[in-house]
Parts: sequence; C-alpha cells; structure tokens
Amino acid sequence: MPLDESEISELHRFIQSLDSKRNCIVAVEGKKDEEALRELGFSGKVCQFHSFKGLVKFVDSMPKYKNLIVLFDYDRKGAYLTKRTVSHLEHRMTVDLSFRRRLTKITKGKARHIEDLSLYSRTRI
Repeated sequence: MPLDESEISELHRFIQSLDSKRNCIVAVEGKKDEEALRELGFSGKVCQFHSFKGLVKFVDSMPKYKNLIVLFDYDRKGAYLTKRTVSHLEHRMTVDLSFRRRLTKITKGKARHIEDLSLYSRTRI
C-alpha cells in the first residue's frame, strides 16, 4: 500500500486529536486494532469489542463513560457492529463517529481495517 507524506502527517494529527479527547473511550474490534493505535502513539483508553463476548455485555459496560468513539473496521462486520452499537447506546451516551469518517478521508479508503494503520507507524510517525 503506497503511502504519501500528507497521509502520514494527517494521521499523526488524527492521533493527537484522538488523544486530546477527555472523558471518553475508543472502541475497536480486537487486540490488533488496539496495538495499531498504540504503535501510532495513542495513549487514551481503548476497549476491545471482542473481549466482551457479545454486544449486550459490551453495551452494558459502556455507560460508565460519557463519550464513546467508535473505530470499528470498514468491512461488513464492522459496519454491522457500528450500526448496532449506535442504536443501543445513542440514548445513553454520546457516540462519536466523526473520527471513523475522518480516518476514511485520511487514508483515502486504503485502510479497511484499523489494524492496517500499523503500516503508517512503520513509515515515519
């Protein structure tokens, strides 16, 4: 996957912006997704959806936070999980999808899975 300098610098600003959010938690699908964010320098709170063993347990554990930033993958499963998470939590807390949309613009759709972001960390960030 060829990466250009503007993508790398934009992704760096994206991670700084994500890190600056307070009273929130970032939801990713699994361990590799969290590792990719950490490699890029993210130091905030992350929860892995798959560690909860189902949507109900995941949803029930989220209201202790004020804001949820959803960064599920851009595949069929990720879209399904995003839709279900929003529908279950939108009335209980703030669910932020803006970072997900911003990430699509930055990577120009090349990173279909959050774990793919680790390629950017090996480049320069």
